[in-house]
Amino acid sequence: MTEHHLTTPLNLNEIMELTAGDIVYLSGTVYTARDEAHLRILEWTDEGKPLPFDLEGSVVYHCGPLMQEESDGWRAVAAGPTTSARMTDMTPGLLDNYTVRAIIGKGGMKGIAPVLKDRCVYLAYTGGCAALAVDMIKDVKGVHWLDLGMPEAVWVLEVQDFGPLIVGVDALETDLFGEVMDRAGDFFIKNI
Repeated sequence: MTEHHLTTPLNLNEIMELTAGDIVYLSGTVYTARDEAHLRILEWTDEGKPLPFDLEGSVVYHCGPLMQEESDGWRAVAAGPTTSARMTDMTPGLLDNYTVRAIIGKGGMKGIAPVLKDRCVYLAYTGGCAALAVDMIKDVKGVHWLDLGMPEAVWVLEVQDFGPLIVGVDALETDLFGEVMDRAGDFFIKNI
């Protein structure tokens, strides 16, 4: 297990050095995106519309933050991870069209390892840490598609040493979530 401190935008060489089980701390720009944001990204892509944000070397955070509007902009109140499994079916389209280099979420994404191979990693963040995550968000740089609702909008977050994040699925197809499920299944089959 190795600890990595990375700054966005990420490049392919950086993510290829990450191994499942490694610890990552991220600094730079991170984009939140849940179900509706993924759907809109894919719709706009299909329609040939340019996105209002740049996903080149980006990090997408499966998060529906709670934000407070203030006189000088927005402030994050809570920004914990949401369950990533809901975005599994939309991730191939996202990665086929954009160079997203890391996805942050919780719970893993069943069968995602081949989709991420040689292009992206899945970083697990502990659920229930919504208030803790706010301490690592240094600025809310913007918001896109607020018409989707606060949790579904794309929030542009400036983070500093965001983590610890665990490499749950690396770009070499090692999937810690899948391994745990396989072992759990074997355990239950043998002990029933």
